[in-house]
Amino acid sequence: MHTDHAAPGPIRRVGITAAASCLPEREVTSRQVQERIAAASGITLPPRMLERVTGITSRRAVADGEYASTLAVRAARAALERAGLVPYDVDLLVFASATRDVIEPATAHIVQAELGSRAHALDVTNACNSFVNGIDTARAMIVAGRARRALVVTGETPSRAVRHAPSGPGEFRDGFAGYTFGDAGAAVVLEAVERGGILDVDTATHSEHWRVGGIFGGGSRHPRGDEHTYFHGDGGALREVFEKVGTSVLDRVLRRTGLAWGDFRHVLVHQVTVPYLERFLELTGVPRDRLVVTVPELGNMASATLGVQLDLVQERLRPGDRVLFVGLGGGVSIMTMVWEKA
Repeated sequence: MHTDHAAPGPIRRVGITAAASCLPEREVTSRQVQERIAAASGITLPPRMLERVTGITSRRAVADGEYASTLAVRAARAALERAGLVPYDVDLLVFASATRDVIEPATAHIVQAELGSRAHALDVTNACNSFVNGIDTARAMIVAGRARRALVVTGETPSRAVRHAPSGPGEFRDGFAGYTFGDAGAAVVLEAVERGGILDVDTATHSEHWRVGGIFGGGSRHPRGDEHTYFHGDGGALREVFEKVGTSVLDRVLRRTGLAWGDFRHVLVHQVTVPYLERFLELTGVPRDRLVVTVPELGNMASATLGVQLDLVQERLRPGDRVLFVGLGGGVSIMTMVWEKA
């Protein structure tokens, strides 16, 4: 990246000027997931148990030959087209996802090779908060004069980390949170704007809970072996942590910005299951009509969730409309971002 390409003068406002998402064509119902588990493991499950417990009826899953980068590239092309740009108009490309194609190099390079560009390319990863973290990182680099225009993309394929053949009830329970997963991609273009833009970002991090859930293989702790490539997690423990610390972050945002729930056109929140979403409403007081509910038909799309929701509503947004992003991620982290359409 060359600093002489940065916009002249100090940049104070950076906004999202285009967004897009990508959903794989293949739909997988909760009934199909449950039947596959039963056939592979011999575990007898009550009829429609997955659907009744999670509220998820279906989700999307990538096909053979499709990867995290595949979804990211498709979303990126759509976002660039909506912005009236080509890949060479971008001088920063951030792949921000809990999923990646390979451990090394950064998946951003795979995306860029497919798109065609010479932008500075890097990965940002922070579980289901990766995409919002990527947006914040790109915003900061634009404000610092290190980039003029950024493309932030995600491609999530958590369906490939699901244990469909548990050896018994213990493994089934340990991997249960994974049965909520759905695949998706998303992308946004970020650049300087004269009004509106990203008005506020806040985070709360409680890293003592990092062992509560994750995919622990592929790093220096567990470099090889299939066992650690499956998602392991205690959904109840994760929910307990988020309930304990999550509302304080939202209270802080409202107090600092002087905004109330009615000041937001939409509140985009990470969605794991329908019962958890109902609990979020109960704890926070967010009006139900501000939500963009995706989890029943699309499942838990990891960090792509908020990008998909933004894509669903962006055409209805008008200049001055504000959107609150609420990210919840393993680790554990909570992240908020207030964006006003320019």
